[in-house]
Amino acid sequence: MNNLVNYQLEGKIATITMQNGKVNAMSPDHIAAINGALDQAELDQAAVVMIVGQPGIFSAGFDLKVFQADARAGIEMVKAGSTLCRRLLAFPAPVLGVCTGHSIAQGCFTLLACDYRIGVDGPFLLGLNEVQIGMTMHHVGIELPRARLTPSYFQRSVNTAEMFSPQDAIAAGFLDKIVPADELMTAATTEANRLAGLNLAAYQGTKLKVRAGLLKTLDDAIALDYKEQMALLG
Repeated sequence: MNNLVNYQLEGKIATITMQNGKVNAMSPDHIAAINGALDQAELDQAAVVMIVGQPGIFSAGFDLKVFQADARAGIEMVKAGSTLCRRLLAFPAPVLGVCTGHSIAQGCFTLLACDYRIGVDGPFLLGLNEVQIGMTMHHVGIELPRARLTPSYFQRSVNTAEMFSPQDAIAAGFLDKIVPADELMTAATTEANRLAGLNLAAYQGTKLKVRAGLLKTLDDAIALDYKEQMALLG
């Protein structure tokens, strides 16, 4: 689709591969490219969407250079990332996150917004490092993990920025399954085909009922984050 993502449709499975540099930093342009690929998946009436990282890295999170260069652009980037997660949570087709390695901060928020998450086993770390690097967690960064992580891991993740191995990430709720690297895409495709066999009308209706409260909470959180962050600019 462009140099930031690769989009492939095979049958009814749309695969969006993130490819923004060594760490798949989620810059404004990268987030826009992912949204463009999701738009295409909707046009193609894909039965399942797979979001895939690069070998060794799913995403290291937001592009920190944007925060350093322009505070307003950083605020807009956070809003775009949160809105992307909200879109994934309500997407009309099942979304399968394929975690190919490390996943940090917005990378993990993206995984938390996917319906099913398969990760690669190995010496990788997953987690939310905002507090560790001196950032007060934004409201979306609290409410999305609150809904998707187990309670004890929620506190450890959000409040103390603990990072987890792929195995511990299953217990936490970041991942649903891990497999060896050489089995990852086969396992992901197998799960995608299972999801493609669902009755999509029933899936969509159920998904929106299950997540109605969370979606409303995130809408409020996105608005509040934007208001608070813009106020800090004066």
